[in-house]
Amino acid sequence: MIDRRTFVGAVAGAVLTLPLPSGAQQSGKVPRIGYFVHSNAELGQRFLAAFRQELRERGWVEGQNIVVEVRFGDGMVDRFPALIAELIGLNVDVIVTGSSATTWAAKGATKSIPIVMAASADALGEGLVTNLAHPGGNVTGMTFLAGPEIAGKQLQLLKEMVPTASRVAVLMNPTNRSHAAFARELKVAARSLGTQLQVLEVPSPDQLDNAFAAMSRERAAALLVLTDGMFFGQRRQLPDLAARGGLPALYSQREFVELGGLASYGPSIVDMFRRAATHVDKILKGAKPGDLPVEQPTKFELVINVKTAKTLGLTIPQSLLLRADEVIQ
Repeated sequence: MIDRRTFVGAVAGAVLTLPLPSGAQQSGKVPRIGYFVHSNAELGQRFLAAFRQELRERGWVEGQNIVVEVRFGDGMVDRFPALIAELIGLNVDVIVTGSSATTWAAKGATKSIPIVMAASADALGEGLVTNLAHPGGNVTGMTFLAGPEIAGKQLQLLKEMVPTASRVAVLMNPTNRSHAAFARELKVAARSLGTQLQVLEVPSPDQLDNAFAAMSRERAAALLVLTDGMFFGQRRQLPDLAARGGLPALYSQREFVELGGLASYGPSIVDMFRRAATHVDKILKGAKPGDLPVEQPTKFELVINVKTAKTLGLTIPQSLLLRADEVIQ
C-alpha cells in the first residue's frame, strides 16, 4: 500500500518529467519569433493567420508561451535591412521570412539566429543554401522549387490557353536573384514552343505602367509573371493592368486568379507558411536549422478563371479544364 506522501511525491516527479514545449521554456524564457515578410499588412494577413494557426496547433499560443514580432516590408527593399535590425535588436530566437529578398536581408544580418523561409523562389539556385537535404548554416524552411524548370511548364500552359500567342511578355524582377535562371529556362522552352519572348525587368511597382506600355508597343499576345514577393504585393494591380491591355496572363499563385487573373500554376503559399511554422516549432524545441531539410511543395495547383477567359474572348481547352485543380466561374 502506498501512503499519501509517497503518492504525492510520485505525481510531482511525473509532472516534472513531462516534455516541455522547448528548451527556452525550461529556462523560463518566453521564445520570441521575428516575422518579416515582403508585402504590406493588408495583403499579408492571410499568410500570417495560417502561420499563427499552425503554431497554435503545435502548442504555441501568443500571450501565453510565445511572442511574435511582426514586420511588413511594404515591398520597399531598401527598408529591409533596418527592419531586420529592429528584430535582431529585440533578441528574437528565430526569424521567419516570406520571400527570397527578405531571406537575403536576414542572412546578411545574422549568422547565428535561425532563419526559416516561409517562401523562397529557388533557395538552392539563388545560393540561400548549398544543399536542400542538409542546408547547414542558419537557414532552412520552404522553397518553391529546386530549380527554375517550373517557368518552362508555366509557359507551356500559357501556350495551351493561347495557342496563337507567338509573342509572350515576361515580367521579371532584376533584384530577385532567381530570375536570371528562370529567364534561361524560358528561352529554352520558348524555342521548343516556337514563341518569342519579350522580357521586361521591373524592380519596383512604379515601373509597372511603363512595362505594360512596352508590351502594347511590341504587341505581346500573352503575359507570364514570374514568382516574386514584389509582384505578389501587386496582385490587385497586375490583373487589372493585364485586363486593360487585353492580355491573357499566367501567374505563380492562385491569389492573382482570385482577383481576376486568367490562370496560375504553382504551390499554395498559405500551405508553405503553415509548414514554415512546423520548422519554427522544431527549432524552438532544440533542432538546429542546418539539420532541418529545406522542403519543397508537394502539390502544384492549376487554377483557371473562366469568367476572365470569356472577357478576353478565350475558349480554354476542355482537356486543360479537366486537369485544373480549381475552375473559378
